[in-house]
Amino acid sequence: MRKPEKHILVIFGASGDLTYRKLVPSVFDLYYQNLLPEAFGVLGLGRTDLGHAAFREKMKEGIEKYAMTKPKSEEQLELFLEKLYYYAFNTKEEAEYAGFKGELESLNEKLQTGHNFIYYLATPPSMYPVIPAHLAKYDLHLSDQGFKRLIVEKPFGYDLESAQQLNHQLLESFREDQIYRIDHYLGKETVQNLLVTRFSNGIFEPLWNRNFVHHVEITSSEDIGVGSRGGYYEGSGALRDMVQNHLLLLASLVAMEPPAVIGADSMRNEIVKVLQSLRPIKEEEVEKYVIRGQYTASEIKGKKMPAYREEPGVAPKSRTETFVAMKFFIDNWRWAGVPFYIRTGKSLPTRVTEIVIHFKTTPHHLFAHDKNIMNRHNQLVIRIQPDEGVLLKFGMKVPGAGFNVQDVNMDFHYSELNNTYLPSAYERLLLDCMLGDATLYSRGDAVEAAWKFVDPILKAWKNRPCIKVHGYPAGTWGPEESDALVDDVKTWRYPCKNLAGDGEYCEL
Repeated sequence: MRKPEKHILVIFGASGDLTYRKLVPSVFDLYYQNLLPEAFGVLGLGRTDLGHAAFREKMKEGIEKYAMTKPKSEEQLELFLEKLYYYAFNTKEEAEYAGFKGELESLNEKLQTGHNFIYYLATPPSMYPVIPAHLAKYDLHLSDQGFKRLIVEKPFGYDLESAQQLNHQLLESFREDQIYRIDHYLGKETVQNLLVTRFSNGIFEPLWNRNFVHHVEITSSEDIGVGSRGGYYEGSGALRDMVQNHLLLLASLVAMEPPAVIGADSMRNEIVKVLQSLRPIKEEEVEKYVIRGQYTASEIKGKKMPAYREEPGVAPKSRTETFVAMKFFIDNWRWAGVPFYIRTGKSLPTRVTEIVIHFKTTPHHLFAHDKNIMNRHNQLVIRIQPDEGVLLKFGMKVPGAGFNVQDVNMDFHYSELNNTYLPSAYERLLLDCMLGDATLYSRGDAVEAAWKFVDPILKAWKNRPCIKVHGYPAGTWGPEESDALVDDVKTWRYPCKNLAGDGEYCEL
């Protein structure tokens, strides 16, 4: 794999948890694999007065805890830590950027990085428009001497209006091709493998349309509650936190047309086309197509689980949803009439993210004496996490007399690939940005298209308090009312934590 050009990775909010747990450990993983240029450095920024030595000591602890690879020796780790620097200043104050610019240029001179800078905003969302504007005031956005790139974490806005405003503010300081909106779901190996499964196999692509697919189901569940994140989650909820970005993105990858080439523009053009083809859910239709829930107290294996309203930072009468199930349609030639079902939630039975393609049943039931055959769909399950892999379910004859049929599994697990290193999502996405490849990053028009679809739902919940928030006991698969969404397909798939363990008793 080619190495990136020489550069400095500048992390705003470097004293925070994201840098400690994800960013610097991922950069170390790249260093361990010899994927970083010789002339390279990390400049951490924050209001906390750490200094180089204290910052390095803190990051050393983060690397030892969270890096995918472990240092071969203390010497290797120390050589990497020497590439880390820290500068303390108030990122809100425009005047203080003069000192920061001097520090950055001094480090550029020392490391000989050719004025190539990547700015990573590991900050609260309120700083997303502020920092780029201050950088532009001091000409730190100009690409006349080396490249300048800006990585922005989610959330990209709070609703359609704020997303449009944020995009407008970012584009006042940086060009669209300089902006990298990161969604760590796209960095997962199995998400990218979805594209390979579709477009490199002649057995799947001819069937990938309304003629053969009965429905598509996407589940992303967590087996824990909000915990200490109650204060943040109160202002977000499952629709903003998961559906607007991660799950609509997965649906777009399932539904997109083959791109002309695997490149940033071609890939992202096709994703935008899908998002623009989503059939709008009107405010008055929300109850018909969207179910929201909130977990209540329960007991699991003798352990009492608190209700969402009992979590720290949560309002006693909160109506914030911790579960969303939705039915929607994509109005284009390929998918006309095919329902898409998505489901996400906290405090569900297991942690799992997967995509299930349910194929139509055979048009003629030769084995109609087996009543289960009438409702049996072949399924292709693409597991994003955990137990990453692919599972194909189809009917086979049960040995013995007669023609009794049962489902069997043909499965592939990434864990079966010996000596294969699976990079973390942040590791993959950081390397792509260093290489200038925006294929796996979200574009501004895609973000706005997703918000345009979600916005009427948020408005309906705000304007019509009569729309219910259904309770569900922690540790169950959400409110029973969500089953009404899929009444035409009988039931949701209830996955185990092991990919091939469905259809039998499994420990959740």
